[in-house]
Amino acid sequence: MFHPLPLALGLRYTRAKRRNHFISFISAVSMLGIALGVTVLITVISVMNGFEQELRTRILGMVAHATISGAGTPITDWPAAVDLARSDPRVLGAAPYVEGEAMLQGASVQGAVLRGVLPEREAQVSEVAEKMKRGSLDELEGGAFNIVLGSELAMWLGVELGDKVTVYVPEFRSTPIGSLPQVRRFTVVGIFEVGAQQYDLGMALIHMDDAQRLLRLGQGVSGIRLRLVDMFTAWQVARDLGDRFSAELGDYYRVRDWSREHSNFFRAIRTEKMVMFIILSLIVAVAAFNLVSSLVMLVTDKQADIAILRTLGLTPRQVMSTFIVQGSLIGFIGIVSGLVGGVLLTLNLQKVVHVLERTFGFEALPSDVYYISGGIPTLLQREDVAAIAVVAFVLCTLATIYPAWRASRVDPAAALRYE
Repeated sequence: MFHPLPLALGLRYTRAKRRNHFISFISAVSMLGIALGVTVLITVISVMNGFEQELRTRILGMVAHATISGAGTPITDWPAAVDLARSDPRVLGAAPYVEGEAMLQGASVQGAVLRGVLPEREAQVSEVAEKMKRGSLDELEGGAFNIVLGSELAMWLGVELGDKVTVYVPEFRSTPIGSLPQVRRFTVVGIFEVGAQQYDLGMALIHMDDAQRLLRLGQGVSGIRLRLVDMFTAWQVARDLGDRFSAELGDYYRVRDWSREHSNFFRAIRTEKMVMFIILSLIVAVAAFNLVSSLVMLVTDKQADIAILRTLGLTPRQVMSTFIVQGSLIGFIGIVSGLVGGVLLTLNLQKVVHVLERTFGFEALPSDVYYISGGIPTLLQREDVAAIAVVAFVLCTLATIYPAWRASRVDPAAALRYE
């Protein structure tokens, strides 16, 4: 069977037993280091992907994919706006909302975002109904002045189901004794827990009718919240709908999407992931460049063989290609071993963590500190595995260039002088 000569020689040298066992040991250590580096890199990146997905899911459980609001004025004809949004095939759900800042007073005082919703429509754009710890979102009724609080907000206020909460909003009304803020007492009928402090501590939900009365909006709403078929097209869809709203309903509208509302947060996660990838790639690079020492020693050990091959007509380029093939094959074996180990470790990471927790008596993610109760989240992505494999192989190939160049510079006469 035909093989290119440098490839055939490289494979032959890789399979051959070494006279110097220390060289074999260095090659094995290099291969093991590459495998461990690739395994760790795949596992760490998959864990970071899992945390990013977990946080994104929790945040988007409360945040609509896109929001269209009035430009400084409430949207008065919101049923027509909702119907117009639902007519777009890219929209899964649309719901009106009323939003404002408020101070809540129970046993203590805490500021929060007060959001008025329609319980029957809210499930179309958020998962808050599925995140209820106690009570139900359906108990919000217009005119009943009931309220649903985040778990940390309820704990901070010192209230439970059935307790009263006084809500102050910065909408002043004139009285004989001067201007007074709008004040209303609400009954706590539900407590939700999303797993993000921004909402568990900073948000309270009431019925939209009650919010309209409290904020003096009449029949107007703050905006329309949307859930889309593809969340990554949120900006384009919201902008298109904003233009349709302006053309068919009049006035101007403000468009927002989830990526811009939380851009700094997700950008920080991506930056951290990139930095971690670079740091761990350097570890793989250190293991890959161990090939340099093993191949240099191999070239020194094989000088006589190289000289004989040169006298038989092998060119310097072919000699160089031979040792590049040999070093790349060692790196390839280490990379494949690392890929298999990384994928298996990632898929079974939770079992490994449980074993370590039972053995050493610790808890990796204490439930009283972290919101994540299902263990360490992981998300194995093909593109990440492919990128890691390509980067590792490039590093291994680069590590072979200097030893291969040294081999191509061997002088046959000098090498065979004392043979």
